[in-house]
Amino acid sequence: MSVRTTFATLTFALPLLAHAAQDPARQTIAPDDGWASHPTAALPYGTTGGSAADDAHVFTVSDRNALVAALNFPDATPKIVRIEGMIDANVDATGQPLTCADYARPDPQTGELYSLDAFLAAYDPATWGRVNPNGPQERARAASASAQQARVRIRVPANTTIIGANHGDGLRGAWLDIRPGSTTGNQPMNVIVRNLVLVDSADCFPQWSPTDGADGNWNALYDAISVRNATHVWIDHNAMLDVATRDEDAPTYFGRLYQRHDGLVDVTNESDFVTVSWNLMANHDKAMLIGSSDSAVADRDKLRVTLHHNLFHDLGQRVPRVRYGQVHVFNNQYTLTADGAQTYAYSWGAGIESKIFAQNNHFVVPSAVTPDLFAERFNGTALHDEGTMRNGVSKHARVDVVDAYNAANPVPLSNDVGWTPTLYRRIDPTVVVPISVVLGAGPFK
Repeated sequence: MSVRTTFATLTFALPLLAHAAQDPARQTIAPDDGWASHPTAALPYGTTGGSAADDAHVFTVSDRNALVAALNFPDATPKIVRIEGMIDANVDATGQPLTCADYARPDPQTGELYSLDAFLAAYDPATWGRVNPNGPQERARAASASAQQARVRIRVPANTTIIGANHGDGLRGAWLDIRPGSTTGNQPMNVIVRNLVLVDSADCFPQWSPTDGADGNWNALYDAISVRNATHVWIDHNAMLDVATRDEDAPTYFGRLYQRHDGLVDVTNESDFVTVSWNLMANHDKAMLIGSSDSAVADRDKLRVTLHHNLFHDLGQRVPRVRYGQVHVFNNQYTLTADGAQTYAYSWGAGIESKIFAQNNHFVVPSAVTPDLFAERFNGTALHDEGTMRNGVSKHARVDVVDAYNAANPVPLSNDVGWTPTLYRRIDPTVVVPISVVLGAGPFK
């Protein structure tokens, strides 16, 4: 190696080493690390979270009450909240565990208490028909859902870093809701979420939607993390998965899976400048929705999101599904087991006016999961794909996802999405993605 090359390498590496040497709770996103690093007048250094917190606003918490008190929504004073242990969100005000039965509430009009058996009897499509439920049991279900939401929804204020104190620390059954008080437009929330294990964000009272699809569907409410009306959010080195509430253990009602989960990370409602990096997401159906509705035209020119170096294992769909946004998806590892392949739908969903730019991603999948299945079209017209590899790192493993999709479907996708990403620190060759991501994705890696 020449002196010039050595000097250039050190010049590039020293800022990275200095960044890595910082207390992780004080770290800000590095320059050019995806859309969350994008400078604005309000945040000229990109996403900084609670890095500027004074000593009085650095907290270590180990239960739900302490977590809510430390976050102190909507106080925007910079703060760092370290989570120690596994905090359960489904607890009462004294910290005692709550089950789904404990949340059951009566219909406000008739006093009839919610029960799943009564709900199923009342709204069986064979007798009720395929119209939306209404009446005592539906009103009781909605009241019960509100009771659970009051416990599991954890509001995150602006200028906050939430971080695991140790390996394995995190939240069970919680919904981290990153959203300002306003529900129109967006605001620079400036939030960092790192080194957490987020498990079993499960809805006790999913809604029956008989007109959702040909056969209807059960739709849950809570995400592990939702980003709404917010800008500048960095979600890094977390693990998100279902353990006690796995879909394979859920019952079927009205011929459909009783789905208790929504997304793992959803970015909607005019949100912007988000980076999702080095996370493990596993054993879940709907992973990431970016843009909530075809009719949400206010999302145009927003929903700019970067996904890089994530390990996506046995995820059924939405990895991600995008409407409107410019989304850079690079250096991610997608893996499916034989069991996961049975419920696999797609990974990249091209929704209305979406602009997914996928680079150097790697798929390890059963042979039946062919490259044309990696993408799906939802009123979108384009998806850019380059450098994708499937089941290996030789030249024979290279695949063109858009070409494969177009060969298998009557309405083609264009490969021209009208933009080229510039906010990235590096894009690794696809051949190193399996090693770098498996070794590096997840908390404290």
